[in-house]
Amino acid sequence: MLFQECERVIYNKNPLDVVICQLIFPPILKIDTEVPVAFQERVRKYFPNFSEGSEILNIDISSGVIDQIQSDPTKQILKPFSCKNYEFSSEDEEWKINLTRNFVSLKTKKYERWETFKEKLLIPFETLKEVYSPNYFLRVGLRYFDVFKRSFLNFPPNTNWDELLQPYILGLMGDPRTDLKDKVKNFASIYEIGLSDGESNVVINAKLVKAVKDDEICFMIDSDFYNANKTPI
Repeated sequence: MLFQECERVIYNKNPLDVVICQLIFPPILKIDTEVPVAFQERVRKYFPNFSEGSEILNIDISSGVIDQIQSDPTKQILKPFSCKNYEFSSEDEEWKINLTRNFVSLKTKKYERWETFKEKLLIPFETLKEVYSPNYFLRVGLRYFDVFKRSFLNFPPNTNWDELLQPYILGLMGDPRTDLKDKVKNFASIYEIGLSDGESNVVINAKLVKAVKDDEICFMIDSDFYNANKTPI
């Protein structure tokens, strides 16, 4: 195991904000030219709401944060293009399927454990196979956005980040040998790590972000686990 195994826990104050799984396949033009009636009928029991747009899927962070620096990690995997984007959402809007001619994705702001997410993910996955029969996947990605907001976690606003996070994710802000941690205005680091299966990778993007509503400085860890090899279905 490349990373040390840890006991899984469910936090009362969970910093995990958004989770998305995206399955990219070669373009199926039928999705663009026909209303996805058959797809909707198969998912409607669990995803009754529907909307149609022409923009690519946007990942939003429910806490409402913006980068402290001018960069956008979502551009790593989501390239802008013009196509139909069909959205099927749960009654409470906490779970959303997006379908375009290039991908199907499942996003939630209500993630608790992998087993529950996998069960939900099987709905669009099996429906995609039945209705559109893609030949293979070009990319399989599972992405976790953790946003550490001190007020949400019931910590004072002047709490140092090294009291909440491990030093290896904090750079200079986690180094006890320096006095720089209180003077850091912007911070961002990106690691791309090969995983133990020899085929998959994870891009870990850690950065300071700002809450839109109250300008509170938060720390975000964006972990994008992906396999960009051709994957049989």
